[in-house]
Amino acid sequence: MYKRKVKILFLCTGNSCRSQMAEGWANHLGSEWLEATSAGIEAHGKNPRAIAVMREAGVDISHQESTRVTPPMLAQADLVVTVCGHADEHCPALPPGVRKKHWPLEDPAKATGTEEQIMAKFRATRDEIKSRVEGLIGGLKMMARSDPHERT
Repeated sequence: MYKRKVKILFLCTGNSCRSQMAEGWANHLGSEWLEATSAGIEAHGKNPRAIAVMREAGVDISHQESTRVTPPMLAQADLVVTVCGHADEHCPALPPGVRKKHWPLEDPAKATGTEEQIMAKFRATRDEIKSRVEGLIGGLKMMARSDPHERT
């Protein structure tokens, strides 16, 4: 059992797709020992296609909020994961001790074509994010297991 939950903040430009999906996957896959939130440099509202493809995978993100990042959010995080280049470049300065990772994910909201082609791009992004979150969780668990101060 872990002493406290690891807090992860997923940061994107508008907090409408990629960061929302990452928050949903992290909480779905690691809720017993981590707490994920998401925010944006701006808040653009939630993308209905992101909600739909996550629902297809059995993860409900419809209750999540599209929010703008604040200094208290950054201060509470153990790890900030930027999921797009714009957020990585414009990420506010992090408080001491807060680690940062960058995942350069394409924005599915910029996909063009038929509805099926656009949804295929959203599904591909969803699946890539799931894979990255699984890898992140595995790495964090290994670190926590090797550090006796992180467990009870």
